[in-house]
Amino acid sequence: MNKRLHHSLYVSACASMVALILLCVAWEMLVAPLRPGGSWMVLKVVPLLIPLRGILKRDVYTLQWSSMLILLYLAEGTVRATTEHGWSQAMAVCEIVLVCVFFIATMLYLRPYKQTAKRLAKEAIRKASEPLND
Repeated sequence: MNKRLHHSLYVSACASMVALILLCVAWEMLVAPLRPGGSWMVLKVVPLLIPLRGILKRDVYTLQWSSMLILLYLAEGTVRATTEHGWSQAMAVCEIVLVCVFFIATMLYLRPYKQTAKRLAKEAIRKASEPLND
């Protein structure tokens, strides 16, 4: 994978995560809150804020586990896109799109790291299984 594509995947993952955070805040406070004047549902962004620093620092471990965390937002977006109407439904569709962008960009960004780790593990197993020459 070339460096430009790899960097673009990282930027896409970061941008989609930040956009998802902003979308969720706007959704629950301004655009279509569950209750007029804002909703406690805005707290759903807190889990997204936890990995944000690690994502921005390109921490591979954080990117891995955040790609699983983000699937909760896919589930929420899917449920709300199929059960709500109007602006809330539109926001849910946007949530689904941002989650998919983050997930796909993260998986493709992490692919070279996973391939390298797998290769190193195979080499370590091969070396460990060689007989000792004394």
